[in-house]
Amino acid sequence: MTERTAIVTGAARGIGAAIARRLAADGLAVAVVDLEESACASTVEEIVDAGGKAAAIGADVSDEQAVARAVAAVAERLGAPTVLVNNAGIIRDDLMFKMTVEDWDTVMNVHLRGAFLMSRAAQQYMVQAGFGRIVNLSSTSALGSRGQVNYSAAKAGLQGFTKTLAIELGKFGITANAIAPGFIETEMTRATAQRMGVEWEDFRSAVIARIPVGRSGLPEDVAHTASFLVSEAAGFVSGQVIYVAGGPTT
Repeated sequence: MTERTAIVTGAARGIGAAIARRLAADGLAVAVVDLEESACASTVEEIVDAGGKAAAIGADVSDEQAVARAVAAVAERLGAPTVLVNNAGIIRDDLMFKMTVEDWDTVMNVHLRGAFLMSRAAQQYMVQAGFGRIVNLSSTSALGSRGQVNYSAAKAGLQGFTKTLAIELGKFGITANAIAPGFIETEMTRATAQRMGVEWEDFRSAVIARIPVGRSGLPEDVAHTASFLVSEAAGFVSGQVIYVAGGPTT
């Protein structure tokens, strides 16, 4: 691959960190973006220790000015970003009748507003380069998930956002795709078990029993898919939602 710069949001841990490590191993310079720059240190250190190139960037992806500063900083420190992975996300789970407007807005702002702001800021570099890859992290929760009306709506919204980006940006050599993970072992899925009042191992075993491949997903499973979607070889794949869930979804 031609030397390129990638931005991965929410990359301090979990799926984002795994994607950042994988893209660095693929030869990309990686901007590791999270709310606090200090939280990105371990991911950056892992990449650098493995011989890769990375920089930590602190930014609230829901803040327009913070995003503009962050993307400009990436261009200055690592080079023009032509790969963007919108992974930043949070959960504020509750049943709809108990959910606060604040919890609704917070989830929407990080997932949807954040992906919009980051994509808008980065696409100018992609257009100039005549090459771009945008990958948005959706979820099987987009199909509906009890106690996650905000998260489900945001993740479904990202799928429509992705398809529209593919239509608008395709003529500039830019593709846009979404990855919709199923059950992936992360801090977020552990938090879901806690919310439900279920012991982690019991929760994990119950979910695995319904997964055709017979195991839970790991952040690296998502990272492998992202690696392909941002590659030059994936230039004819755009506007797609790829479910990384160990089996078919409905």
